[in-house]
Amino acid sequence: MNWRGIRAIIRKDLMVVTRSRNTMLAMIVVPLLFTVALPAGMILLSSSQDMLDEFSPDGDMALFFNNLPASINDELSAFPQPNQQIIILLTMYLFAPMFLILPMMTSSILAADSFAGEKDRKTLEALIYTPLTDAEIFIAKLLSSFVPALLVSLLGGLAYGLVVNTVAAPIMGRIFFPNLTWVALIFWVAPAAAALGLGAVVLVSSRVNSAQEANQLSGLIVVPLVLLVIGQLGGVVYLSAGVVFSIGFVFWLLGAALLWYGARTFKRGELLARL
Repeated sequence: MNWRGIRAIIRKDLMVVTRSRNTMLAMIVVPLLFTVALPAGMILLSSSQDMLDEFSPDGDMALFFNNLPASINDELSAFPQPNQQIIILLTMYLFAPMFLILPMMTSSILAADSFAGEKDRKTLEALIYTPLTDAEIFIAKLLSSFVPALLVSLLGGLAYGLVVNTVAAPIMGRIFFPNLTWVALIFWVAPAAAALGLGAVVLVSSRVNSAQEANQLSGLIVVPLVLLVIGQLGGVVYLSAGVVFSIGFVFWLLGAALLWYGARTFKRGELLARL
């Protein structure tokens, strides 16, 4: 394995990313929204009458609140005040699927640019004629997307924890984040979500004619996460620790299958034929 050549491709791809204003804005603004602005705002609103009414037996969130499994109810019992329970439900459960958007979005954005972007920049011929095997080129492209997605997930989880514990401190009276669900989410499901998004979009990116097409198709990757949010709001599924571990397992299986298929079918000659 030519790791020197692989590292050269990774450095080149990361340099291209850092020079792209639109890409960098997406990788900075969206994580800040989901890990800082949104949780802080909802925590500050948790004691408002409108929020208390939403989570009341007759409120819009009643279906979510009244169908909680026993494990989550046990967790809530340690916090007797209604606004404390609202903070637990929001920060620990409702925001969980939204957090997974970070690794999936980051890997998708970078993967969409991995091959299709080379075509747009007219640098695909230089990539194809490098003294690397097809497998080595494919691995380099995967790592140049997966590693930044993993870093964004870890930093995002750290920022989320700091914001949640700090802003909620006057209400909660103690540090309460993370729980087992979020530990599994950050270290087990987030890498799996990045791998799933990466496998799907790299597969698409190597077969379309522009990065714009790849980015448009990559938007479909977040559909499962949207369904998770809807499922929680409807009281159908709750992201307990067991559910999170199961989701991570499924994501890893799907991501591994897509990456395996992408590696098996990737041929530099086919890329050249599409120039």
